[in-house]
Amino acid sequence: MSNTRFATAIHIMTILGNHPEEWHTSDWLAGSINVNPVIIRKEISVLREAGLVESRKGKEGGCRLTKNPEDIDISEIYLAVKNSEILGKKNQNPNPKCEIGKEINQNLDVLFSETEVLVVSFLKNKSLKNFIEQFK
Repeated sequence: MSNTRFATAIHIMTILGNHPEEWHTSDWLAGSINVNPVIIRKEISVLREAGLVESRKGKEGGCRLTKNPEDIDISEIYLAVKNSEILGKKNQNPNPKCEIGKEINQNLDVLFSETEVLVVSFLKNKSLKNFIEQFK
């Protein structure tokens, strides 16, 4: 829950969407975000697997968006990099003899999934283009 993957990914996508015709290197992106280029390359790989960016190697290499920013929902970025429950982790071994402990994780599963649906629905109504326009 307390990782920066979504913030890093949206930063990358915002830069790429702001100049969609340009190829941006992981080193250049890392300079903007002020992180190690390895972190950028990891997130670019995930975003590429999700079909949001393309990349090429070599002197003229880098990455760019695969589609127009208005055609990318923020929810797509979120779902590409999501690696944990939005509300955090559940306790792995609650006391099965406790009236609450024996059922807490099943009830948390419902709460977590309902929250996830709300978040994805909210982000689906926001395009990358709309997000980028805040910087102009």
